[in-house]
Amino acid sequence: MFHPAKDPQSLDLICLGRVAVDLYSEQVGSRLEDVASFAKYLGGSSGNVAFGTARLGLQSAMLSRVGNEQMGNFVREELERAGVDTSALQTDPERHTGLVLLALKDRDSFPLLFYRRDCADMAIDPAAIDPAFIARAKALAITGTHLSTDTTARACRKALDAAAEHGVKRVLDIDYRPVLWGLTAPGDGETRFIADAKVTRDLQAWLGDFDLIVGTEEEFHIAGGSTDTLESLRAVRQVSDATLVCKLGPMGCVVFEGEIPERIEDGTLVQGVKVEVLNVLGAGDAFMSGLLRGWLRGESWETSATYANACGALVVSRHGCAPAMPTEEELFDYLARRASVTRPDRDERLNHLHRVTTRVPAEWTEVCGLAFDHRRQLTDMAREVRADPARLPLLKRLLVQAAEEGARRGGVEKPAILVDDVLGQDALNEASGRGWWIGRPVELPGSRPLHFQHGDDLGSHLRHWPAEHIIKCLVFYHPDDALALRLEQEARLRQLYQAACDNHLELLVEVIPPAEMRGDDTTLPRSLQRLYNLGIRPDWWKLPSLSEEAWTAVGRIIDAEDPHCRGVVLLGLDAPMEEMKRGFGPAARQARCKGFTVGRTLFAAASRDWLAGRIDDAALVACVADNYAELIQEWRHLRSATPRLEEA
Repeated sequence: MFHPAKDPQSLDLICLGRVAVDLYSEQVGSRLEDVASFAKYLGGSSGNVAFGTARLGLQSAMLSRVGNEQMGNFVREELERAGVDTSALQTDPERHTGLVLLALKDRDSFPLLFYRRDCADMAIDPAAIDPAFIARAKALAITGTHLSTDTTARACRKALDAAAEHGVKRVLDIDYRPVLWGLTAPGDGETRFIADAKVTRDLQAWLGDFDLIVGTEEEFHIAGGSTDTLESLRAVRQVSDATLVCKLGPMGCVVFEGEIPERIEDGTLVQGVKVEVLNVLGAGDAFMSGLLRGWLRGESWETSATYANACGALVVSRHGCAPAMPTEEELFDYLARRASVTRPDRDERLNHLHRVTTRVPAEWTEVCGLAFDHRRQLTDMAREVRADPARLPLLKRLLVQAAEEGARRGGVEKPAILVDDVLGQDALNEASGRGWWIGRPVELPGSRPLHFQHGDDLGSHLRHWPAEHIIKCLVFYHPDDALALRLEQEARLRQLYQAACDNHLELLVEVIPPAEMRGDDTTLPRSLQRLYNLGIRPDWWKLPSLSEEAWTAVGRIIDAEDPHCRGVVLLGLDAPMEEMKRGFGPAARQARCKGFTVGRTLFAAASRDWLAGRIDDAALVACVADNYAELIQEWRHLRSATPRLEEA
């Protein structure tokens, strides 16, 4: 039994072994030879378990090695985004990070090609392993692949000896891949079992070092030297006192703490969860993540194995391994309803929970944004001052500079911007990859009913977006619109929301009641409630300034319908600066309001002067930056001076 450590420097788990990049086929049912495109994910058994356990709330760390190149950076950053400690993740100056190419042929077939010859994680430096780091953990988990070469075996020996010295529990995931032991052709990564006496001898020499050993029946066959599961388990028991957990696929698993009984079902048998399987690849790493989450929190073997089976069931119903790993909240929601959820991949509640509890960053506490996604208004402005519209892309690049400078003056570490890809693609490119909050519009300006700038094939368009870009859609919407108009607008918003989910992009919906229709304090709350009733759950809302009563209603609706909503940002509508500041008052008291994204209020006058040739680039940047900084400071002043209603 384990209990949460009190030392904030402590770790629950250190994972030593394979960490790589998985390239998963996007065409399900294809041979690997026929695959046209791949999705890039974190991979490697140990990397997946470190990632999966971190999502489940454990303090996990990665002990391995990556290349000094872009894929190594990706692996490190993906682990860190999940909360994994990477301080012991070594960087190899010469070798590349391992790659794996995978196809999903059917439920049980996954043609798999390892690019791991002399890769970074197989060159882990034993001398760089600090015993004091191992001592910080409750458990050390090693994969069998790292027992297959002299270099990795020396690293495992040093880590295991340090674990034994400091009372750290030692875990082995047998993780048998015949191709990585040199037993198959390079293209036969899918084969999971080939009997080999030398591999059995090599493994058995290590089994006495572990407190917990986990594997499939085939993996225990190689560890025990027999294709009879009970006989192989008894052979393992002869050389190890470890608790043995044998995975039985969809049947679940069985746990043996002492002698191996006459029948496998006489162990602690925990039945699996029946789900529709997309592909079984990744089930083992998900299983191990759930098992360790329970074991390291002091749960019983029955409970720990229940977590393990459920995690495996969720992952086999989804694309990929690491990205499919559930979070703690998602896991417990599934366990509460698992008897009725045979298709986790189609369960609306579960999919929403997976989407919102795995977002990166986990929270935006503040969004102070400069919005210059305007297309029609700036084109009109250029025409009015007889400027060449070809200058507008440069204007938007200068506004990126103004955003950066204004954020610095306003005390914001990273700015937030809204910018389009029609006039602002160069500006988008310059701002991307820097950790900024970036919203990008998809609506055709001024359209009512709503139309999309690049046509209705949203999936084809959005799949080319960087993952950090947030879809922004402005809709002129009133809950009392004529029925045909309202239904058309709602259908387009549902289409957009589904496309956002399918492409793993966040969505901001900006709702503005049309000017020609009467509105009151109930108009926007009713609009939001209607869209929630349709199953549209955007990550963000963008709304005009509201009365105290309307803000209260909006907050109650969001809390009830989607507690995971990122929040609301205020829009500006070209209001004068002082009017904009007055509108901040009620909003600053709302915990759900995270800030603003204001545009023409901040940049219109200076942009007009710049287009007319009355000021130069530096003057434009300075003027807009000053305005932006002034609004940031006003928001922060009101926010700090006014207790939020929910906190009062």
